[in-house]
Amino acid sequence: MKVEDIMSDEVVVMQENQQVSHARNLMLKHGLSRVVIVDTQGKPVGIVTEKDLSRKMRGNGPEWKRRPIDKISIGRAMTEGLVTTRPSDDVQNVVELMLKNGISSIPVVDDDGLTGIVTKTDLLNFYNDKYPGKWKVSELMSKDVISVNENHSIAHVIGVMEENGISKVVVIRDNQPVGIITPENISFASVEDSETGVAVEKIYFIRNSNGIDKKNFRLISMLTASDIMKDDVTMINQDEDAAKAALIMLKEKISGLPVVKDDEIVGIITKTDLIRGIQ
Repeated sequence: MKVEDIMSDEVVVMQENQQVSHARNLMLKHGLSRVVIVDTQGKPVGIVTEKDLSRKMRGNGPEWKRRPIDKISIGRAMTEGLVTTRPSDDVQNVVELMLKNGISSIPVVDDDGLTGIVTKTDLLNFYNDKYPGKWKVSELMSKDVISVNENHSIAHVIGVMEENGISKVVVIRDNQPVGIITPENISFASVEDSETGVAVEKIYFIRNSNGIDKKNFRLISMLTASDIMKDDVTMINQDEDAAKAALIMLKEKISGLPVVKDDEIVGIITKTDLIRGIQ
């Protein structure tokens, strides 16, 4: 099957001279986790994801990080060196590109420019249609489960994600999974001093567990994993068909499931794990 058969042909874009705040607003408005960045001729030159915002915009560093996000060019946060594919390429080629480059989406271009995008969700739909009965969950899952305690700080949670090169963390209470944190739960806003109007602190923009957006104006140091985790955790047994995991992820719009055996967590299965099963 070809890329053109599974790609999404509607792509939300913004120009490279616009600001980080515009990217965040587009994500919230359209329920997206990525925006393609184009130049003045409409040629794709980069991409920005929620993961980019949560990683590149936090913490200390250059002076520009301390500006309000409506004063920071998207070029500061976007990923350059864009990996692209063509409509006539095989789906398996896209899988290989995603896995090799550690990315979750690939813009599709033809001779006229940007024509679509392929995401892991598109590949999950493909897997669900073509691979029922092919693999069990236990054959594709990751056995090393990275977890944090519900009382760990958000700075610690993101540090764990960066250190281990992962995009989701299971939240544990008394050795039992009680939540999960992904980049969809975390992006950034800025808070201004009420007297001076100067941005004095970066805080997190919280998306709560039932999908309703809300702002939480506590400082980073006061936020914990339990404040932002998705707490209605869906789990799956290791002996289930992996296609069932794909279907659950698609229906619930999530990117990973803790895997259990006899009510004990033994792994996690993610979109990345599932697309590895596309052969």
